[in-house]
Amino acid sequence: MHKFAHMSDVHLGAFREPILQKLQLDCFKKAIDVCISESVDFILICGDLFHVGIPDLGIVREALKSMRKLQDLGIPIYVIYGSHDYTPTGTTVIDIIDTAGVIKKIVKGEVIEGKLKLDFFNDPKTGVKLVGISARKIGLERKYYEILDRENLENEEGFKIFAFHSGLTELKPKFLSQIESIPISYLPKDFNYYAGGHVHDRSVNTLPGYDSVVFPGPLGVGFGRDLEFAAKGEQRGFYIVSFDEKIESVDFVEIKPFEGIYFEYNVSFKNALQAQRELKEKLDNINVNDKIVVLRVKGELSGGKTSDINFSNMKRDLIDRGASHVHLNRFGLTSKEFKAIKVMDEDISSIEIRLLKENLGKIKIQNDFLKGDRGAKNAVELLRILRQEQKLTESKKDYEKRVTKQAIETLQLGDTFY
Repeated sequence: MHKFAHMSDVHLGAFREPILQKLQLDCFKKAIDVCISESVDFILICGDLFHVGIPDLGIVREALKSMRKLQDLGIPIYVIYGSHDYTPTGTTVIDIIDTAGVIKKIVKGEVIEGKLKLDFFNDPKTGVKLVGISARKIGLERKYYEILDRENLENEEGFKIFAFHSGLTELKPKFLSQIESIPISYLPKDFNYYAGGHVHDRSVNTLPGYDSVVFPGPLGVGFGRDLEFAAKGEQRGFYIVSFDEKIESVDFVEIKPFEGIYFEYNVSFKNALQAQRELKEKLDNINVNDKIVVLRVKGELSGGKTSDINFSNMKRDLIDRGASHVHLNRFGLTSKEFKAIKVMDEDISSIEIRLLKENLGKIKIQNDFLKGDRGAKNAVELLRILRQEQKLTESKKDYEKRVTKQAIETLQLGDTFY
């Protein structure tokens, strides 16, 4: 009997707050320690190990300490790119760690006569054959699936795993109804295990021709929504899969990211002063010591502005009372004096795409690159590039040059202005 671990969406470095950065690293370390104690034969990470393609080097260093423990024990880590691992320049920290021999990218193939032919990677210890397709920004990997030579993959004999980092149309949860997805038919049939990533929702599925289609969900927390659902008690973790000639068991391993409290408050039918007073009274009765507090405020104020509620003082008071961190979600908070554009999505990138799409439609744009759905997604990618911070060892001139170059590549302007 052999075993492998399947994890995804670790998102190391997703938060700026040191306490949340440490929380993410601790989840990763705990997962690695479990893999060692369970004597897994290998680990498969299906994208988004880091939150950005070029993360903070301090976070990379801490993650490498855990990965080196596996390397010393002869437990390989196989990876594919996630949507957050992609960079316009084509080189990310994943490539660097792969070159150093600490991890192994398993995506290899080429387009021959209009067909994408993928090569299997054989795990030397178990004989498992791994193959997969990495993600790209804004769902561009769909083009690869459309030209994928599935017949060649289906005809391969042996125990096979297909790794992917995409939403599947038939299996999308409601809260991710707006994300890009591919139909299950784009995947090759008759593999023993389909190792998914990207979808922050845990599930084990079986569809005709596709057994064991598994999404482990986020290992810890990568977005505000993950914080909310973890505070509510939703489990986080990864799967350990036992197999011989076939799958024997798919067992979930919980990695509890933190002790938290989720508190939701509806301001409807109250003015700003009433809402602030009542919310403070309710929070005063909660024991927040050594806990992460996730506060969600929603509804429409009957009077006053949303800015009249002093959330800064509330957060400061919770910290003074011993809360280790306070996360505030007020996306659903509006007032009669100010009607915000309503959005249904919880994922920040989905919200940005929706807002950009609505507003891009109101202005005249000659460049097709910034029109419609495509334009909104490209605008989000441009925002991501412009939000990058200057590196510690980077001069201001080099920083501006790097960001400008990436922005020009994203806008497909060539070298016109560079």
